[in-house]
Amino acid sequence: MNIGIVCYPTYGGSGVLATELGIALGEMGHKVHFISSSLPARLNNTFYSNVFFHEVRNMEYPLFEYSPYETALSSKLVDVITYEKLDILHVHYAVPHASAAFMAKQILQTKGIKIPVITTLHGTDITLVGNDPSYAPVVQFSINMSDGVTAVSHSLKSDTLYKFAIEKEIEVIHNFIDTSKFYRNFDIDLKSRFGDKDDVFFVHVSNFRPVKRVLDVVKIFEEVNGIVPQSKLLMIGDGPERHKLEEYCRTQGLCDNIHFLGKKDSISTLLSICDVFLMPSAKESFGLAALEAMACGVPVISSNVGGIPEVNIDGKTGFVCALGDVAAMSSKAIQLATDKALWKQFSDECLRFSKEFDIAHIVPKYEAYYHQIVQESMVTLPS
Repeated sequence: MNIGIVCYPTYGGSGVLATELGIALGEMGHKVHFISSSLPARLNNTFYSNVFFHEVRNMEYPLFEYSPYETALSSKLVDVITYEKLDILHVHYAVPHASAAFMAKQILQTKGIKIPVITTLHGTDITLVGNDPSYAPVVQFSINMSDGVTAVSHSLKSDTLYKFAIEKEIEVIHNFIDTSKFYRNFDIDLKSRFGDKDDVFFVHVSNFRPVKRVLDVVKIFEEVNGIVPQSKLLMIGDGPERHKLEEYCRTQGLCDNIHFLGKKDSISTLLSICDVFLMPSAKESFGLAALEAMACGVPVISSNVGGIPEVNIDGKTGFVCALGDVAAMSSKAIQLATDKALWKQFSDECLRFSKEFDIAHIVPKYEAYYHQIVQESMVTLPS
């Protein structure tokens, strides 16, 4: 197939999933055309024979305080679909990609060209942006005008159906990981840079936004460290809450046991030296960071929000606690830190269960869905 993929080029979850999906489809023999404002991060420094990039250029004009990206994207979609003869267009994140795709479809129909569009919902496009009255009518309309709609978790599907009057069937296709990149690769020398070989390592990975409740992470570790002094916490990532965290660590005298590592492109090796992953988030459409940790054999202690319980199975791959219940999460963390047999049981289950989300299992689901939507689109062609 000749597939167009529209995504944000940044390191956010939707852009990462879209890029990895496109690369995998290209390796399966499909032609894949990325359409975005800049080269997606995961495509940097690598050549893929079946993968192409088309940059959306915004016009700079004194009249525009903010250039109308949606209009520029729609025009670029018309151009790429027309001249590259795409079979299907897959847009990731509803705003503004689904609405731009609808505009492009309308323009193309005047030229006798029909292109089926699939919209994949990733989370904040529904739970945050889509909730804003400034965007909600357009989000709802764009979803309903899509030929196919997918969501990355059953929880997100439920949220979408609750918040909007959706007339389309929403197909759940979970996020995925590449287990050839995320696997347990324990490096004792790396661990020795942060502590002793017998220390229990906790880890958190995020963009340090308030919704991630990163102060809860530190408070959980503080409780654990009081009972298990041979423990360390690795904080991977960066964001607006980091300064508050560092101030708290200094005030509480935790700095010797907490390491702020900043943003890292490759974290598989870091995850592999850790024992417990902490995810007390207030919102997660799926919990991809937890799944990456699990693929490295790291049990998870998480909140019970959104799609996390679809990834972290309570009592099997870790523990799921009520949102904001630091005391319960601390108790479970101490349990995993002190019961080696339980930790081994959970770690083994993490390795097994995470393979169900391997890219080799999930990408064919997208491929089959593409064929389904193309076939349905052909049936609805005017005679």
